[in-house]
Amino acid sequence: MAEKQTYANHTRWYPLVHFVIFPLLIINLIWAIVCTVMHFDWFRVQYLLMSVIVILISFSARLQALKAQDRGIRLEERMRYREVLPAELSARFNELRTGDIIALRFAGDGELGDLVQQVLDGKLTTSKEIKLAIKDWRGDYLRV
Repeated sequence: MAEKQTYANHTRWYPLVHFVIFPLLIINLIWAIVCTVMHFDWFRVQYLLMSVIVILISFSARLQALKAQDRGIRLEERMRYREVLPAELSARFNELRTGDIIALRFAGDGELGDLVQQVLDGKLTTSKEIKLAIKDWRGDYLRV
């Protein structure tokens, strides 16, 4: 494990996707647009459409992986809430939005109950607010 995870460094960058594949796809799309505009023919239009389709497939694959990860986080956190929180607070799990649960996963066990209560009371309304309120950061190093 490298450095301790905090709010400032918790964003997950996957270099192959974020810094190689996505930029190359954008360059390819720009090239397809330029070629189509400069020398219009149906082959270039087809190339442009394929470029757009490949970008959409790439984003779709990434979003599907993130959605599957979110489902796993919800399950893990539901089990954690049952172990760590009082029964009445744990029973209100379904009142939390998925984004709230995902942000709360970074909270240590000692402060989780207070933060969950603040979210349920409407005192913390965004993922950023929740993450900034966490004092005992619990890193998540196995993200997509």
